[in-house]
Formats: sequence, structure tokens, C-alpha cells
Amino acid sequence: MKPVKLNADIGESFGAWKMGLDHEIMPYIDMANIACGFHASDPDTMRQTIQLAVHYRVRIGAHPAYPDLVGFGRRSMACSASEIENMVLYQIGALDGLCRAEGARVSYVKPHGALYNDMVANPEIFSAVARAVKAYNPDLPLMTLATRETAGIQQQASEHGISLLFEAFADRAYDQDGKLVKRSLPGAVHHDTALIIDQATRISEGRPLTASDGSELFLQADTLCVHGDNEESIAAVRRIREVLASTGRTV
Repeated sequence: MKPVKLNADIGESFGAWKMGLDHEIMPYIDMANIACGFHASDPDTMRQTIQLAVHYRVRIGAHPAYPDLVGFGRRSMACSASEIENMVLYQIGALDGLCRAEGARVSYVKPHGALYNDMVANPEIFSAVARAVKAYNPDLPLMTLATRETAGIQQQASEHGISLLFEAFADRAYDQDGKLVKRSLPGAVHHDTALIIDQATRISEGRPLTASDGSELFLQADTLCVHGDNEESIAAVRRIREVLASTGRTV
């Protein structure tokens, strides 16, 4: 098993409305998924977050979404494949333009919220996102969900000429297929710090999780998503970093 990298969705404030503790979590992550303005963020927030990532030498990823500020990008939208392709391309370019001004570049793409989930479930939407990534830069990996079986989506990525980064979550429950339990269901999000740390450690070491149906679930992940919305979550991320570093499971 190769070491996993920690990533976080970040830069999600909007104007005077502040979300997350970006300054507190940035020192503990390897990869920053920066919102591109469609579900959250604005040009000032995007550039400030890029500057913070550059300061801590954190890899920058574009975090595109459906155009859904009110719903925080968590609602699926009836967009055509060409609309999805263009909106993803637009958002990558916007973030990368600001990155260039700071001597940095976008180095991967991770869709947000409903677009992320729809991409995993719908090959047509995956193809639209993949086309956008390839059109912008075929060397950019696309981050997607590490599920029980990944051969199908790996084949799709190969057909589009792009590579994948597989992601798992420390604080989310999984169903029997290795997909995330819907947030609307009880127990979908873990809040207990000990449970979050245990799940992160299990994923990093290739040990099984317990799926929602009670079955054993093995996930092979390149990166582990953590969250920094409050002081308790920052403490959990700090502890995850310490535990994984002590076992050589993160770099």
C-alpha cells in the first residue's frame, strides 16, 4: 500500500459569508480542492485560498460544481452533457487563471457535491466531465470515489485518455457498493472523533470498513478527504495526520 494524501474541500466562503477554517486546516493537508464560484466562493476568496495553499506548499485542485449557490451544489440539476462539459471547463480555467497570477497551477480536478455523485452514477455525466478535463489539460487527474469495484470507471477514464485519483472519506458512512450513504439518512456523517480516526486508519492500511448492510468493505484510495468546518474537525484532522505519519501511511 502506498501512502495516502489528505485532501479537503476549501475556499468555500462567499463575500461576507464565511465557511470553514481554511487557515487552520491548510497546514495539515496535501491537496486543496478550491471552490470555483458555482457552488461557493468568489474571485477574492479563490485568490486568497490559492495564496494560502502556495504558502503551505499544498497541491491545488479545481472543485467545480453545478451552478447552485443556494443549495451549495448539493442538488442535482437537469443539465445537458454539453452544458456540464462547458461549466466544468469554465471553472477549471477560472481557478487556473488566478493560480497563474500566484505562480501556481491547477494540478487535478475534483467535482463537488451532486456533480461528484452524479458523475459516479451516470456514465454520460462522467464522460462530460472527462471531456472537459481532457480539453483543458489531459495530464490533469480526475478525482473520483473509491468504491468496491472500480474497473468500470477506470475503463471509462482510459477511453477518454485521462487518469484517476481515487478518494475515500474519513467521516462518511458507506453502503454495500462502497458509495456514500445519502446525507439525508441517519448516520451518514460521522461526528465521533475516535470513529473518524479509526476509519481513516483502516482505509490507509487497506483494512476493511463495515458497510451499512454489515458487510466488509475494502477501499483502495489514493487520497483521503477530511473536513475542517469547526475546531473539533480540525483536531480530528491533526490527529489523523499524526496517526498516519507515525505508521508511514501519509507523506
